[in-house]
Amino acid sequence: MAHTDHQTMRRVLRREIAGTIGLLTDDHDFRTMRRYRSFAFDDHTTYLQQVEALLKSRAAQGSHTTLALFDPEDYAEFCADTGLDPEAPASRTRFTAELAATGPTIPYDGSPLATLLPALVDEAVRQATWEYATTLLTRLGPCPTCGEDIGRAAFTRASDLLVRILDTARSGDRHLVCSVSGPPETLVSVLHADEGTDGTTELDEAEALEFTSVLALGLATNSPGGLVMRITTADTADRVYGWRLRGGGLEPLTASEVFDAYCTDVESGDLISPEPGVDYGTPPDLGEESTARGHRH
Repeated sequence: MAHTDHQTMRRVLRREIAGTIGLLTDDHDFRTMRRYRSFAFDDHTTYLQQVEALLKSRAAQGSHTTLALFDPEDYAEFCADTGLDPEAPASRTRFTAELAATGPTIPYDGSPLATLLPALVDEAVRQATWEYATTLLTRLGPCPTCGEDIGRAAFTRASDLLVRILDTARSGDRHLVCSVSGPPETLVSVLHADEGTDGTTELDEAEALEFTSVLALGLATNSPGGLVMRITTADTADRVYGWRLRGGGLEPLTASEVFDAYCTDVESGDLISPEPGVDYGTPPDLGEESTARGHRH
């Protein structure tokens, strides 16, 4: 009887344990992992099917699972830095535990793996973009004239601008895109600001942090860039407007400029047919303080 009670208690405890699975999301990463003899899979499709079956099994047992992005190159570096044997499954387990604490993750919610994989990759890109933008902001250092931290001041200004943009927008679900051009690459950040049932704006904290950091970098470095917002409301044409980054501030785009941007293929430069049911307009006034030139340094 006592033995049975102990088994029952262990089953209960097992449901209390949260687990993390490190996923190889693409064929390239999967092929890289096959160089380890202890890696048992030889087909990426079969691997993903087995992962999904395991996720469903754990969910049926009441267990919570987090999905992490397993990067073979990062894994090799981790093993080299820690002195672990990359062939040992226990090393992969320890690396996955590190991912759960520091890397991009998403919870398994029962959705098909085909839906969750792109979401996990997007989360990884978002975190990498935020880390890169934050690093560049930190490197700007203090203003040589007044001593103010340029990156921190730009982040504060970007936060204020984002609040003003959302406050002056009409009600509805808002989709914002900010792009900042500069060496070595263009940074693009997306923010979804949906309207809750009580009329309040619902923001994903990680998205908002990344978006604000990218906007701050554009403001602080006077880099070419822009910010466009699309507002979707039931029974009303979608509204699209935006600004260009100029002189450390935001300069409103005209309706024709927004129309041209939306009706031009970014890669080829070819014209695209206008999307029906969309109103291209000019943004509301954010206030003279918000569109004036930023901190000069």
